[in-house]
Amino acid sequence: MLSLIASTISILAAAVTEGEGLKAIGAGLGYGLAAIGPGVGIGIVVGAAIDAMTRQPESAGTARTTMFLGIAFTEALALIGFVVFILLLP
Repeated sequence: MLSLIASTISILAAAVTEGEGLKAIGAGLGYGLAAIGPGVGIGIVVGAAIDAMTRQPESAGTARTTMFLGIAFTEALALIGFVVFILLLP
C-alpha cells in the first residue's frame, strides 16, 4: 500500500514539473468522487443481502447470487469512472 502511494506521489511530482499537475490532481479527485457512489452502492447491496439471509436462511443461496451480481454491476461503474479519468490525463 505504501509503495502504491509513493509511486502515485512520484507520478504526480513528475506531472507537476511538466506543467500537467492540475490535470493530474483533477483526474485523481474526479476518480475519488466517482468511487464514492459505487462504494455506497456496494454497502447497500451487501447490507440488504445479509438482512435477507438472516430473515430467510433457506434462501441464502439465491440472495448470495443476487448480491454478487449487484456487486459486479456496481463495481463496473467504478471501473468506468477510473477509465474515464485515466483517459482525461493525456
